[in-house]
Amino acid sequence: MKFTDSHCHLDFDVFDSNRHTLIKKCQSIGINRIIVPAADPRNWKKILELDKAKLEPQIFIHPCLGIHPWFVESLNAFYLDDLSALVKLHSNHLAAIGETGIDGVIAKKYNNLPKQITFFEFQLHLANTYKLPIIVHHQRSHNDIIQIIKKIKLVKPGVIHAFSGSYQQATTYLDLGFKLGIGGTITYPRATKTIDTIKRLPIDSFVLETDAPAMPLFKQQGEVNNPTNIIKIFSRLCELRTEPSNTIGRAIEKNVEIIFNLPLN
Repeated sequence: MKFTDSHCHLDFDVFDSNRHTLIKKCQSIGINRIIVPAADPRNWKKILELDKAKLEPQIFIHPCLGIHPWFVESLNAFYLDDLSALVKLHSNHLAAIGETGIDGVIAKKYNNLPKQITFFEFQLHLANTYKLPIIVHHQRSHNDIIQIIKKIKLVKPGVIHAFSGSYQQATTYLDLGFKLGIGGTITYPRATKTIDTIKRLPIDSFVLETDAPAMPLFKQQGEVNNPTNIIKIFSRLCELRTEPSNTIGRAIEKNVEIIFNLPLN
């Protein structure tokens, strides 16, 4: 089987010393696509260069451009103009716009929910302009995100990154055309609500992601997460489902293709 890590911050500095070795390891265990969302505008150039570097011939690095809600507080509207210009220049090579979204914890800390909404809506409109999917970050913000997505009807939906929520919230996103990003959370026994939701949903609901270097797996807390862990996340998903592993693997890769419009593995 072939695998895709649909959300990996391969551009982060923590991977600078071993990025090529890590990519080779991914290739050796069947991971042949890595989608790299942007977080901080300072890394946009680095992400685009990863795509051009061809670090390993049989690994496809698919860049995304966007502004994470954690960075909104320190930015102004000029960054949105810069993002728009870069997306226009590179739209044919982008897998998605993102990662964007709304973070309720950050909004409370800085009292900046209106500013986060402005940045989020701009990126949704940008995705529509170039017919690209969107990668959505959430934290204590499902209601705000759902309302905005219902208001701004998307040409291509996308992925709800690191989904953790109720069955009802999950089905709302699925009805809007989204897939749910499933990562290391399902390896934690305490994540009962998310695990129960994943058991109940159809297999065409999910894509797999590590969010490396963040979101370490259970019993790996304190370690740097990396994209090879997509295999362990897949194994855990197979434990939660009733379908054969080959069926699950093929379905997940087809979901990636449907959302990101990439060649099928």
